[in-house]
Amino acid sequence: MAPVTMPPVEAAKRIFTRLGYTVSGEGTELRAEHKWRTVHVTAVADDDTMRRVLADGGRDNGTPLRCFVTWDEHADSLCQRLERTARTYEWAIISVADGETNDYRVIREDAQAVA
Repeated sequence: MAPVTMPPVEAAKRIFTRLGYTVSGEGTELRAEHKWRTVHVTAVADDDTMRRVLADGGRDNGTPLRCFVTWDEHADSLCQRLERTARTYEWAIISVADGETNDYRVIREDAQAVA
């Protein structure tokens, strides 16, 4: 049996809180709000959970901004999958180095690596 990888939920909450967002929600689906901006945040653990999240195009719930938070080793494959998926929202990926540090990078739809 393959090892279970936990999604970076706490890292997602910590990053958005440090950016001034109010974060709500439970499990891997979060809502981050700051002024006029609302971001639907999804913590993604590995390739298996990525497939489930993207099976429906990443669940377009009307929020035009989506952010997927994942571990470094899965960020590039998630980016490739998002680029091939029909979507009605703008997306970004936060690639987290590990759960203990504040190291992360942001990959946006229109720019490969922004941090």
